Amino acid sequence: MSFSYPKHEKLKSQKQLDLLFSEGKTVSKYPLRLVYVPVELEDEEKIKFGVSVSKKHFKLAVDRNYYKRLLRECYRLNKHLLLENLDKPYAIMFFYQTKEAMPFEEMNKKTVLLFEKFIKEIKSA
Repeated sequence: MSFSYPKHEKLKSQKQLDLLFSEGKTVSKYPLRLVYVPVELEDEEKIKFGVSVSKKHFKLAVDRNYYKRLLRECYRLNKHLLLENLDKPYAIMFFYQTKEAMPFEEMNKKTVLLFEKFIKEIKSA
């Protein structure tokens, strides 16, 4: 299992982003939120993943970038949970939704719980 976050996994397509925000479903584990939608992807890709931190909560770009970096790292370390359990490709956006600072260890634990909740949600659908 590769713990990388390669370019082909990054969510960049405006078409997919529009679809995600118009038809996407949400799973939350405060203060993290996951918005997802099934999509058609070429090759054997299973996932397109993006992160976002609100400018409303973190005015300084330095702070937003720090939390985006933490979110990407949490995804990178735990993406095997998603890849092992996805049966079709998804576009996923990962949000950090609070002003409060959170240490990486706690964010990582919440990410695992959120991914498990997401897997349970798609298995029951």
